[in-house]
Amino acid sequence: MRRDLILLVIAAALTATCLGCGPAEVAGKQTVGETLSVARAADGMYISWREHIIDDLEVGGVAIAGSDGLEMADLDLDGHEDIVSVHESDTQYDGVPDGHIRLAFGSEDPDTWTLATLAEGEEAGAAEDVSIADVNGDGFPDIVAACEFEHLIYFQNPGKDARSAEWKRLIPSSASGRGSYIRVFFADFNGDGKPEVVAPNKGSQAGSRNETTLRPISWYEIEGDPLEDASWKEHELVRVAVPINSRPVDLDADGDIDILAASRAEARLFWFENLGGPEIKFREHRIEISVTEEYGAIHVTGFMFGFLDFNGDSRLDVLLSEGRSNVVWLEQPAKYDDPWAMHWIGTMEPESATGLTITDIDSDGDQDLFCGSYSRGPRDHDGTEVTAEMALGRLAWFENPGNADDPWDRHDITRRKRGMFDMAVARDLDGDGDVDFIGTRGNSVPYDGVYWLEQVRTQEPAAMFARARETDSREMPLP
Repeated sequence: MRRDLILLVIAAALTATCLGCGPAEVAGKQTVGETLSVARAADGMYISWREHIIDDLEVGGVAIAGSDGLEMADLDLDGHEDIVSVHESDTQYDGVPDGHIRLAFGSEDPDTWTLATLAEGEEAGAAEDVSIADVNGDGFPDIVAACEFEHLIYFQNPGKDARSAEWKRLIPSSASGRGSYIRVFFADFNGDGKPEVVAPNKGSQAGSRNETTLRPISWYEIEGDPLEDASWKEHELVRVAVPINSRPVDLDADGDIDILAASRAEARLFWFENLGGPEIKFREHRIEISVTEEYGAIHVTGFMFGFLDFNGDSRLDVLLSEGRSNVVWLEQPAKYDDPWAMHWIGTMEPESATGLTITDIDSDGDQDLFCGSYSRGPRDHDGTEVTAEMALGRLAWFENPGNADDPWDRHDITRRKRGMFDMAVARDLDGDGDVDFIGTRGNSVPYDGVYWLEQVRTQEPAAMFARARETDSREMPLP
């Protein structure tokens, strides 16, 4: 590449990423966002990223904060996918049940969305996660949300007028006043075409790792009108200390949906085998992790899972974080109760490895990994005490080498003083043939909300990240 062109690209990157930044922020090391791209797609083009804002305080006029879970579906059946996002509304855990559940209705233009508030205040108290499925059989997707202030809440889609009509709702008494719901999923466990609900209850919003009280992971059958409280019946699967996940997945590839679960305080994983048939029954299996001496002591909580047959043995393996910063995969054994071998992918140190999304980013036919992390500094301002050595808000992706046991190259996208990058959904949102990402950002008031990250391909290296806002939390270098 010509030297004069390189200088022009670097100058453009500095202008794009450092408006609102002091000179100390760019002295010395390059920030992640201004670094020139080195990753290439299968066609040889360089991969960089451009940020677009879907929903935040400035765009939507609603003071959303603590943005967390996100799911997509065509809610009004107009041919365009829509977004359901949840927002805790906390800059700190203050014990106040407040929050927002928001809708963003899509269009032909990926930068044009119709925004609406589905729920706010106490009924959306610290809304943390969301799932979408057609519960009442009318063909329109309904919604269930998990709130860290003690309940699940169900919303019934009003139909083709979903953008303007009232969404009727129910907080089932069997899932109310019971502690803190952290995740929630729809799944059809008996194959009758009607979804059930499964959710872990971690007990308190903080969910301390030192907690010893046992809390339930439960599934809920819905018989009859889902807006009638009597239709919801709870079935406890297990009680553990700080249950943190209960992900539906056909882990044993027998055609029905099992559940992969985790306890944060006990730092262990386990799964429930669906025994099949019209009556829903499960059998619990331990997951013992086997590691080589090079790893030493390991710590897994199972906060986020991904699934892929990494080694091509026709058994589904599990992707997760280990020790907060590391990304690993667990090899499913041939026999259910044999140890699961742990394999290394990479690390996000000093950040956490939190949001995990598997998809083919570079169009080479294998599955890569998109990863987000949490900033640990102040949530409502850029603290002067926040340095590059601290855990910040970062987005990155790991390139699959083809052989899953070979090193995965990490390509950093952006690193900011503030940002909690959690859930992300892979879509070709702009229809140009490559994968983009739709995600949420928290821990960065007033910039919390929903964004989409456009994959950009160029003949020559370009700045890794082009941000959407003129003023934002400051870009940072790696330590």
